[in-house]
Amino acid sequence: MLRATSVIQASHRHDRPVADTVILGHEQRSAQKITVTGAKGTVVEIDLHMPVRLRTDDLLLLDDGALVEVVAAPEPLIEARAADLPGLSRLAWHLGDRHIPVQILPNRVRALRSEATETLLKSLGAKIAMIDAPFEPEGGAYALSQAHDHGHHGHAHADHDDCCGGHAHGHHHHHDH
Repeated sequence: MLRATSVIQASHRHDRPVADTVILGHEQRSAQKITVTGAKGTVVEIDLHMPVRLRTDDLLLLDDGALVEVVAAPEPLIEARAADLPGLSRLAWHLGDRHIPVQILPNRVRALRSEATETLLKSLGAKIAMIDAPFEPEGGAYALSQAHDHGHHGHAHADHDDCCGGHAHGHHHHHDH
């Protein structure tokens, strides 16, 4: 089995030839260690030193020097639209306030499909549609601090937030009680 231990960002790929393509869902593209099979049957163990968020057109550098292209798989999503830009901003803010990953497009936002997200968006007056499409959510505050050394991805979480189940965010919530 071949191992991928580094990532070349799409912006650094420069039409390099690829040996295979892996089509991965959102969760798979965020996994630090996972075994996947390419469209041509190549079995790849992705074993990255730091957590990453793989994006469509990123390349995995294999231990034999070959490159495997990453493509985002279609997933069940909710696509939400609002009457105007302030309304769309309001939708994005409410989703972000609940730590729901979103993909921001020029006139709509997308989130992974869930009953809770659907209920929230309907309560905010959004026009929603259930679609299947690749999900490429925003990186948020963590993406801004990612290390970019020779085209590699990576970031680490340092702060913990007691109000949200003890998971790391890199920021703190301030609540008025």
